[in-house]
Amino acid sequence: MADAAKDLASGTIGGAAQIIVGHPFDTIKVKLQSQPASTPGQPPRYTGAIDAVKQTVAAEGPKGLYKGMGAPLATVAALNAVLFTVRGQMEGLLRSDLGVPLTISQQFVCGAGAGFAVSLLACPTELVKCRLQAQSALACASTTSSVVAAVKYGGPMDVARHVLRSEGGARGLFKGLFPTFAREIPGNATMFATYEAFKRFLAGGSDTSSLGQGSLIMAGGVAGASFWGVVYPADVVKSVLQVDDYKNPKYKGSMDAFRKILKAEGVKGLYKGFGPAMARSVFANAACFLAYEMTRSSLG
Repeated sequence: MADAAKDLASGTIGGAAQIIVGHPFDTIKVKLQSQPASTPGQPPRYTGAIDAVKQTVAAEGPKGLYKGMGAPLATVAALNAVLFTVRGQMEGLLRSDLGVPLTISQQFVCGAGAGFAVSLLACPTELVKCRLQAQSALACASTTSSVVAAVKYGGPMDVARHVLRSEGGARGLFKGLFPTFAREIPGNATMFATYEAFKRFLAGGSDTSSLGQGSLIMAGGVAGASFWGVVYPADVVKSVLQVDDYKNPKYKGSMDAFRKILKAEGVKGLYKGFGPAMARSVFANAACFLAYEMTRSSLG
């Protein structure tokens, strides 16, 4: 089996594991990110991650934590095929000789290239997911003129149809592309470099082939945490843009959203939902890298 095909298969399995483990954390993150700022004297919709979990389960049952999972799960093959295949092909281009490990700097470059490529698929998928995850919180704070908040989506395809019909066609599905680039390129560059560096630290050298599952889980968790530690404000901006009202937008673009969040809520506004995101990154990326490595190893 060719290396690209192995990366495709391994990336698909790893991505599925990542979504299944991490989606409930992601749902809470998006709810916290997209809740409207509270008026003076009034408490916010959610006081924190635990409160968001309690309210979601009370209103929608445990399945509410998995709302919007269909979109990323349905596209996991394409997303992870791009991410791991582009990374693998770039490794081949940068490797000086067959079997020679890349430097950490070269792994950083490979991750950046993979992040750029995957952004083009991730943006519309994230838009659909965020709309489904945030609609209950937005509906509670909506006015009759709020189109996005008033719409009740029946599922991922319903979101896509609505955007294509009412929000500028295919262009509407790429709302938030700039902050998606700002998240995926440096985030994946840091994540893949950190993953390889931590594996080498645990192995005591560049040969990491003898590492066990526990070490791979640990390296994957640390790598996932490094992703969000670098790019979290970009993710907040992406989320608020993607759930913003199309006809009566609150934000004119990425920089406008950044400035308005900073002015209204301070720096902490750019880190809403950071706790669930970090928890998700540790567990979900640990599962992703473990599944990827085990599948890749089994394929030779």
